[in-house]
Amino acid sequence: MNLAWKDIRRQGLRFVFTGLGLGLLFAIVLAMGGIYKGMVADATVLVDAVGADLWVVQRETRGPFAERSTVPRNLEDRLRVVEGVASAESFTYATIQRGDVAHPVRMGVVGLSWPANRGQHLPLVGGRALGAAHREMIVDQSLGRALGEHVPLGDDVYEVVGVTKGFVSSGGDALVFVTEPDADAILGWTAPESRRLAGSRDAEVLPSAVVVKLLPGYRAEDAQARISSWPEVTVWTHEEQRGLLLHGVIDKARKQIGLFRALLSVVSAIIVALILYNMTVAKSYEIALLKLLGARTRVIVGMILQQALLLGAIGYGMAVAIGGLAFEHFPRRVVVGPEELGGLAALVVLISVLASAAGIVRALRIPPTLVLAG
Repeated sequence: MNLAWKDIRRQGLRFVFTGLGLGLLFAIVLAMGGIYKGMVADATVLVDAVGADLWVVQRETRGPFAERSTVPRNLEDRLRVVEGVASAESFTYATIQRGDVAHPVRMGVVGLSWPANRGQHLPLVGGRALGAAHREMIVDQSLGRALGEHVPLGDDVYEVVGVTKGFVSSGGDALVFVTEPDADAILGWTAPESRRLAGSRDAEVLPSAVVVKLLPGYRAEDAQARISSWPEVTVWTHEEQRGLLLHGVIDKARKQIGLFRALLSVVSAIIVALILYNMTVAKSYEIALLKLLGARTRVIVGMILQQALLLGAIGYGMAVAIGGLAFEHFPRRVVVGPEELGGLAALVVLISVLASAAGIVRALRIPPTLVLAG
């Protein structure tokens, strides 16, 4: 006879609602891990999509994402003649905000080196790559713009010809891809009144970086050392550019989320311990009767431990179910894979085992004579 199961059946509704409450708590723990993984994916998606071996940026800067950078327009031509360079394309990137104060719209503008780069490397969920040098754009679906819609930016109106998914900045803003001349026009635009008062045209926008791809057989470190000797540039490899984003741009957010996860884990353990302790107190008479009938200590310990593990299993199942329904509606991307699910499962087992200690200690202190006391 399984005493743990009989006790659970006797107070099944209470057990289920307790498991649901723990499920909500475990779902938050799971969400924290998923949000961090989502931040990593958001921060590096553009770097990985570009697929450059080297990022050549302004001297002594960590551009173009972690820090502002500008490079001369002729830099890409100079880089093309460097030994081992297969291609060199200018890259323009900046975040802008449009709309009014109550309804701001933020987006990261990426300028593609036309006509070599039309966005054909982007994984589109709809539409096509850029087909004209002006007034066409590819947008991430989080911007909320459909194919064929027209987006006014600066003095021009751009047609959405392609839609991507999951291409956002490290801050979660949707990315839009236009040709480099259009990016210059968008980022350098000033209001007509300002231009009239200043007596000038739109400000000139220089590229943020030049992305370099190497020929097969050439090591990125060798090319990096060669180009780094130029006085006006700093060169980052693909992995170094990722590192600048992960250990700079989102590093504080990573630490904060890690602290929240640790606090939630401790709170979860305390809650489970209190629940098991109260459940043990509630059946003090039954435990005393078992002891009086000669039940071994391991039987009582096993009953409480089984209940703790089952409570944790219910909470884990609820957390996974809640996550599957709710996480896709979060404003930031939540990435939950086997690693996160496995980590939460191990954490739940650990919490359940440690928390059961409170109930076990209480059960072992219940004297058999409690039955005789009535």
